[in-house]
Amino acid sequence: MDPLDASHPVHTSDPVRDAALRNTRRAFLGRASLGLGTVALAGLLDPRLFAGNGPHKGPNARGAAGFRDRTPRAKRVIFLYMSGGPSQLETFDHKPKLAELDGKPMPESCTRGQPIAQLQGQELKCLGPQVAFRRHGRSGQEISDFLPWTAKLADDIAIVRSMTTDQINHDPAHTVMNTGTSISGRPSMGSWVTYGLGSECEDLPGFVVLTSKGGRDPQPISSRQWHSGFLPSRFQGVELCSTGDPVHYVRSPPGVTRAQERRLVDAVSELNAIRSGGAEGGEVEARIRAYEMAFRMQASVPELMDIADEPPEALEMYGAKPGDGSFASNCLLARRLAERGVRFIQLYHRGWDHHGDLVPYMTTCCGLTDKPTWALITDLKARGLLDDTLVVWGGEFGRTPMFQGKGKTAGRDHHIRGFTMWLCGGGVRGGVTYGATDEFGYHAVEGVTHVRDLHATLLHLLGIDHRRLSVKYQGLDARLTGVLEEARIVREVLV
Repeated sequence: MDPLDASHPVHTSDPVRDAALRNTRRAFLGRASLGLGTVALAGLLDPRLFAGNGPHKGPNARGAAGFRDRTPRAKRVIFLYMSGGPSQLETFDHKPKLAELDGKPMPESCTRGQPIAQLQGQELKCLGPQVAFRRHGRSGQEISDFLPWTAKLADDIAIVRSMTTDQINHDPAHTVMNTGTSISGRPSMGSWVTYGLGSECEDLPGFVVLTSKGGRDPQPISSRQWHSGFLPSRFQGVELCSTGDPVHYVRSPPGVTRAQERRLVDAVSELNAIRSGGAEGGEVEARIRAYEMAFRMQASVPELMDIADEPPEALEMYGAKPGDGSFASNCLLARRLAERGVRFIQLYHRGWDHHGDLVPYMTTCCGLTDKPTWALITDLKARGLLDDTLVVWGGEFGRTPMFQGKGKTAGRDHHIRGFTMWLCGGGVRGGVTYGATDEFGYHAVEGVTHVRDLHATLLHLLGIDHRRLSVKYQGLDARLTGVLEEARIVREVLV
């Protein structure tokens, strides 16, 4: 045994020598590191101790260095994710030619060699638009009658009609939309954003997910769609449940007081801090942050989720009811989260997979989401938050111009060669329509915009250079926008 090793007790026959050995440099540093660790832990658990008189932005305020390339136009993102794939042909992409060809064979020149989901091997017939379109606002943007409330936002939103993606089935297409690749296990866009920028919220996660359902076949969404992948675990999204316990396993067990839990968290954090000097230091620090964040959330989340304290006119505006778990309530919660400094807020509404009964299910889904979407944008604007909040609307892909089903049960299959999304707020030029599909609504032919281009544009508005936001992983500079692929910023929709 090395007598200078501070990790072992020192005992000799000479008490003076014992004292000298106990005060060697190595022993001193070993003991001092625990004291310094305690000080560091205290600062981590309560940053206000060392924050002076400046504003306190919480333990997640710091982002990774070296990724910003400009002054951001947006500080936060709200992604209104229409899970299942809404039909662009019944929302924002009017195709009169398709109406003329309703019920007639789809030109083989459009579909030859193209990936098709459930219509493979079947006779392909055109299905015309199932609802009327009208021009709205000073900009004259064409929006369908399924979306009368979104139509009121015509001069605020930038409609992108030329979106494309890589995967034609739901789960891999979700993965592409959320992570930029179909490879499972990569960081989600919310994780990349909070990794690059941090969060200004002290007692809530920087990346929050809310889900609702209503419509046809509301398929589940895997939690890996908001996972942090190979980034530190503190950057993963946290799902807040709008019914029951808002966060699983955060509530104190029966008979355990908040003071007792505070002592437990402190003790566990101190033990973790002692260990954090080793090779696992990064994840140990993340564990400390997770315990502390969970403790803070016990107080902050119930207050956040209780929308009963909103004025009646606000609840009516959104169409929200406390505790109903609806998209309307989640939109109201999104505004509350934005006010509190949460960096990335993602709302999934499950129910847009309309292979059949297109009209009744579009009526259902639009009825559940249209007015709350208008209310959210209107509320953000009234509170001065829309100028620095980027709002994105869309799903993982669109729907085919071809008919699926029988008779009055007409529906549309999955489609990846041309679909529509829209953007609004922080740095986006409202009242514009960008890109176009062909006259059948099959192929994007003007301003073709891949999901990676959407990600590059999103990061640009947040002040991040998408080429520099990278992490070395398996020998490659991994990015949200891909390793080898080229991504472009869609400047045509920016102010």
